[in-house]
Amino acid sequence: MNSPRLPPAILIMGPTASGKTAVAMALADRFPVELISVDSAQVFRDMDVGTAKPDRATLARYPHRLIDLISPEESYSAARFRSDALAAMAEITAAGKVPLLVGGTMLYFRALLHGLADLPQADAQLRAEIDAEAAAEGWPAMHAKLAVLDPSTAARLHATDSQRIQRALEICRLSGRPMSELLAASAQQKPPYDLLQIGLLPSDRAVLHQRIARRFDEMLLAGLDEEVRALRQKYRLDLGLPSMRCVGYRQTWEAQDGLLPRQELRDRGIFATRQLAKRQITWLTNSFEAENFDCLDPALTDQISARVAAFLSSAANP
Repeated sequence: MNSPRLPPAILIMGPTASGKTAVAMALADRFPVELISVDSAQVFRDMDVGTAKPDRATLARYPHRLIDLISPEESYSAARFRSDALAAMAEITAAGKVPLLVGGTMLYFRALLHGLADLPQADAQLRAEIDAEAAAEGWPAMHAKLAVLDPSTAARLHATDSQRIQRALEICRLSGRPMSELLAASAQQKPPYDLLQIGLLPSDRAVLHQRIARRFDEMLLAGLDEEVRALRQKYRLDLGLPSMRCVGYRQTWEAQDGLLPRQELRDRGIFATRQLAKRQITWLTNSFEAENFDCLDPALTDQISARVAAFLSSAANP
């Protein structure tokens, strides 16, 4: 007997300013999809301008799940995202629609697609014991011990890679299982969906950089500085919190406190956003099996709509 076909789900991934939201809303106009945000900054309440969060009118027409979940004083993990996203996907599927996940937080996409290894937390006492052994015997000897306990992990580590050898030995001793075995188990946590992965990548980085600069200028005009001041008044924040480490927020905070010359805010913010986009592009090209489209192509929306139509037709008529 054939196994039952998995329900469809669509992922739209890409760097900042690549037009992901516009594509997702166009798809929502054409297909029975519901949107799920994959954005580690948009989970924070009251952080609207600097995260390019869709405005209220847009969200009323195109509701996004997993937006405005927590206070800027809190933290949100990849593990929590995976749990929340799978729950939202199940609800959408049960309602007869197709989950469409859109965003640029590649760590979240990876956690969703590949799961999270259930590795034990660091143990300071055990690490001290391992370090003491290494001081007496040398890291090559510790590598040899690891080769007995976890040959697969040892084979990919250099005999003097002290940090990774220490962690692998720590995991073996705490869990009683090789780290390679725990990582392999996490790889089996694929979501129960037939996934269409779509990547938006620029054919010309210079044009993407122009978009980034324009977007940051729009944020400044829309009141990014005022938004950060209001956040600092309303919440107990510091620069170490994940919310304030977000691109744009950190630079604005530093400018407000004189840690960054005010005249450098724009250039520093744009540079940080460009660096973020670079990391996102690297993740997307190296860590996913997405069908990539040129986000600068004027026909982008029609191209992706045609691909989605074919995908959903195949899902409905296996």
